[in-house]
Amino acid sequence: MGKMLSVSELRKVYEVKKTAFSLKKDRIKAVDGVSFELESGKTIGIVGESGSGKSTLARCILLLEEPDEGTITFSGNDLLHMGKHELKRLRKDMQIIFQDPYSSLNPRRKVFDTIAEPLLFHNIIKKKHVKEKVIEIFKKVGLDEDFLDKYPHEMSGGQRQRIAIGRALATNPSLLIADEPVSSLDVSIQAQIVNLFMDIKESTNISMLFVSHDLNIVRFISDEIMVMYSGKVLEMGEKDEVFYRPLHPYTEMLIDSIKGELFKKAKVDTFDFNDGCVYYPRCNSREPICSKEMPHLTGEKEHMVACFLST
Repeated sequence: MGKMLSVSELRKVYEVKKTAFSLKKDRIKAVDGVSFELESGKTIGIVGESGSGKSTLARCILLLEEPDEGTITFSGNDLLHMGKHELKRLRKDMQIIFQDPYSSLNPRRKVFDTIAEPLLFHNIIKKKHVKEKVIEIFKKVGLDEDFLDKYPHEMSGGQRQRIAIGRALATNPSLLIADEPVSSLDVSIQAQIVNLFMDIKESTNISMLFVSHDLNIVRFISDEIMVMYSGKVLEMGEKDEVFYRPLHPYTEMLIDSIKGELFKKAKVDTFDFNDGCVYYPRCNSREPICSKEMPHLTGEKEHMVACFLST
């Protein structure tokens, strides 16, 4: 298996006003020096609380947001140094599924047209064969062809997300990014959609980044897990290594939260804590050195951690 995606030292900083009437601005490091590699046919689960930077990372990889620094290499192509026409050619190979399927679907278009549009736009199939192909995609995502003439508002949340997944799969992409694809759905429906992603994973050679705040969901679908906090990767490795033998206190907290309370939204840090570890203010195991510098991500590829306590 070769590298499908390689991300190196990716950074994205936002400047926001401290108050509505203030001229002073805070710098929020949404993505702060993130590096990783995704092999063909594999799935990396990106997990962390709200404000950890995982969704911004996903959007930067697809250039829906422009990174400030770093490199993104997709199938051997340097995305940040490609022309518009070259990038357009690659677009069909990189698809994203968003959290809210209703907002990502055109409410004025029948779902048939939603699926047919990328097929025609990218000249994937001739117009006379479009309906046959759309029905095939519907079946792949668990929908009956009776839904062809429905509008998004006539469908349930789970059905709309199946349509969004079908649209993403229509171009036969080699990279699929799912950004919190089940968090807006009822718990009873979440399992169905997760099972659909697992079916896609098993029946295709697609590479996936599966973004979620729920480590319990991520561990079922992923080959590797990346743990993010305040824009940085704190731990990464094979899913069983990370889930059953966590090395970072933050990962331990996420795992404990599965057994106890639901995740609480993280406070987005708008400052550098003396250049120390981003998790220092919340860590119960912190040492003096943790307040002075941010540890690097170190270890074997199977399991890496950014923590002085584990080195």
